[in-house]
Amino acid sequence: MPHEGSSELSKIRLENASLLLNSSRMLIEIGDYKSAANRAYYAMFAAMRSCLALLGRDNKKHSGVISDFRLHFIKTGKLRTELSDIVSELFEVRTLSDYNDFYIISKSEVLKQLENAEMFFCEVKEYINIAFNRQLEKED
Repeated sequence: MPHEGSSELSKIRLENASLLLNSSRMLIEIGDYKSAANRAYYAMFAAMRSCLALLGRDNKKHSGVISDFRLHFIKTGKLRTELSDIVSELFEVRTLSDYNDFYIISKSEVLKQLENAEMFFCEVKEYINIAFNRQLEKED
């Protein structure tokens, strides 16, 4: 159930996630696979923060956001446990892409990262829409 005043922040973060997915797609088209992996990760990260906004929660560190997301949405069964695996994979690839000068990511690997980020986004978006609709029903 959304916290008071959290709906707008959640929507903004979800819109940001959508924009980041679009950026990842465009970067793949021009062959910038490392940056595309980065944008796919940040799309998922923005989607996690969108969920946390519903609870009035946020964290300054990536590890804190990931931990809170898993605690409040995966372990509670609100979202599928497979999403936790996607978080781990996208985080690992993004870290390698951003910080390892010699890491080379293939087009097929980055396409997989994008596909996972898109699936993550879609499931989070559906969850958030359901949460908003329940809130609206309670208000009526």
